[in-house]
This record gives sequence, C-alpha cells and structure tokens, in this order.
Amino acid sequence: MSDPTTLRIVIPLAIRKRNGRPKILPPADRAPDMGGVDPHALKAIARAWRWRRQLESGAASTIQDIAAAEKLSDRYVGRLVRLAFLAPQVLERLIIHRMPPALSLAELIALAGPPWTEQIETVAG
Repeated sequence: MSDPTTLRIVIPLAIRKRNGRPKILPPADRAPDMGGVDPHALKAIARAWRWRRQLESGAASTIQDIAAAEKLSDRYVGRLVRLAFLAPQVLERLIIHRMPPALSLAELIALAGPPWTEQIETVAG
C-alpha cells in the first residue's frame, strides 16, 4: 500500500536520581567518561577549598564576608565549606582516583563532621 507516516526512534536512556533530582543518563556505551564522580561534587569541593584558603590567609575574615562576595547565603557557604575538612584519603579517592561515592553531596557535607577514620569507612564501605 503506502509508506508509513510515523517514524519511531528508540533511544535507550536511563533515569537516575542524583542529589534528589532526576537525571537522564545516556546509554552506557555512549556515555562520556566523567570518571564516575559527579561534576557538581567536584566543583563544590573546589569552592570549599578556595574559601578555606581565603579564611586561613586572611583574605576573608568570616563566612559572611565570603557569602557577600559570592552573592550566596552564609548558611550555604557554611555548609559547603565543611567539604574542605574531609579526610585526605576521601579526597584522594574522589578527586585523584575519580571513584564515585555512594553518597550524595548533602551526605558528603554531613560526613565531614565525624573523625577521619569514620569518614574513610563510610566512603570506602
């Protein structure tokens, strides 16, 4: 008879929750290699270390100064700066080896409080 007028294209995508939000992921064979770590987590760790250096060097005297300069809330800066106090082994695992944590960014921030041995066990285990 006649040619079909509908063309169906199937793209195998996966929907996963990342940091509480749905994220559409491409097929595994076509996904770019990001090293397994969420780029938002890497950016947050970098910002936390930059802010820590500002506080230690005296470029900023308080978290409120950093928050005003970055146009962010002081509560957000205070939460995020905790990432600068993660155990060195945890940071090495995330940044150098690019091993994805089984934790969200919020859980990583909460993880910065306990002693380093507990942090390592939580991330590695």
